[in-house]
Amino acid sequence: MNISDPVGDMLTRIRNAQMRGSTKVATPSSKMRLRVLDVLQTEGYIRGFAEIEKDGHREIEIELKYYDGAPVIQEIKRISKPGRRVYSSVGDIPLVRNGLGISILSTSKGVMSDNVARTENVGGEIICRVF
Repeated sequence: MNISDPVGDMLTRIRNAQMRGSTKVATPSSKMRLRVLDVLQTEGYIRGFAEIEKDGHREIEIELKYYDGAPVIQEIKRISKPGRRVYSSVGDIPLVRNGLGISILSTSKGVMSDNVARTENVGGEIICRVF
């Protein structure tokens, strides 16, 4: 199966697994997915992730995080899509829920959260928004 938006597919898998109440979800591996998951783990939205080999293919097993039975990620939305890329300069990076959530950006210095991008003084492509 050919996926035109791998990051969007991963975000949808996370969203669907949380609606089911699953503790783990698997997704095919890619460098971009690993970088986005690294930011989600650093910011405390997921417990962790591990890259595993299954049937000759590399997969990422994501361990989701819950607090009092409710998922920590209340909303996860893809912003920049393959059909419509969304870029932002450092001064125009939007706040998510007045700073309670984060935006994940792909910058010239790597994939990072909006707070780190402001500190590093770089803009880039807004991959997704998490609250």
